[in-house]
Amino acid sequence: MSLRLSTVILPYRRWREGSRSAWMRAEQLGFHTAYTYDHLSWRAFRDGPWFGAIPTLTAAASVTDRIRLGTLVTSPNFRHPVTLAKELISLDDFSDGRVTLGIGAGGTGFDATALGQEPWSPRERADRFAEFVPLLDRLLTEDSVSFEGDFYSAHEARNIPGCVQRPRLPFAVAATGPRGLKLAARHGQAWVTTGDPRLFENGTSEQSVQAVHGQIEKLTDACVALGRDADSLDKILLTGFTPDRARPLESLDAFVDFAGRYKELGFTELVLHWPIPDSDFAADQKVFEQIAMEAPAQLR
Repeated sequence: MSLRLSTVILPYRRWREGSRSAWMRAEQLGFHTAYTYDHLSWRAFRDGPWFGAIPTLTAAASVTDRIRLGTLVTSPNFRHPVTLAKELISLDDFSDGRVTLGIGAGGTGFDATALGQEPWSPRERADRFAEFVPLLDRLLTEDSVSFEGDFYSAHEARNIPGCVQRPRLPFAVAATGPRGLKLAARHGQAWVTTGDPRLFENGTSEQSVQAVHGQIEKLTDACVALGRDADSLDKILLTGFTPDRARPLESLDAFVDFAGRYKELGFTELVLHWPIPDSDFAADQKVFEQIAMEAPAQLR
């Protein structure tokens, strides 16, 4: 199976000051999917411009025709399943069925406290995620949903006519823990990882590959426990967070070597950050575009 290449375009620029052209160029370069982060603000970008994910993807849908669009990732930190479902069904309609929802349990960053709450513990994040995903699944597949949970409720929530994609738009579930992997196995059409964050500062490329191999083994076990073939689940690596950092984008050969190691693990999609000058995602735009255009043929 060939390895798909996708990109993630951070929403840090005004639409007419570079953002619009990036989304259009991503389609021209042949990327499979163009994602964006779904945060209220993020790390070093906190004190600068930052735009909402769903409006950004809606605008991107209006200037593209073929490329898939999605979030990496949406989380319960500031989302409710009922309102999120309505927005996703609308976006899936606007894009004529080109949306993938990347979804995760959230973290302890700015999103975790922006609504005035205390950051949730890891256990509460896992508890909420375990309720959030199945409810969102129902909201995207049923015309009317009522539900009363520990964290989320829905009362005759209507979602007619539903998604363009049937039975609903695909979920790409970001998870490494046992409960999250079970959700990916049960509800996901894809699984997402960034690698092992414990290796980011002082780990090696080889250690990262081995750690991700271990994650895939656990994912496979979760699929087997549910009677699912793990090969039916796409496997997505969001690059830039392994010990390799930006080095794979230094040249076409460096990227093909990096990507080949993850393809051997069974990954079906690698996501590259669109270059951002003077940031952790800085890269030569010409090399980036060469990788987008030429690497897929070498990774078949």
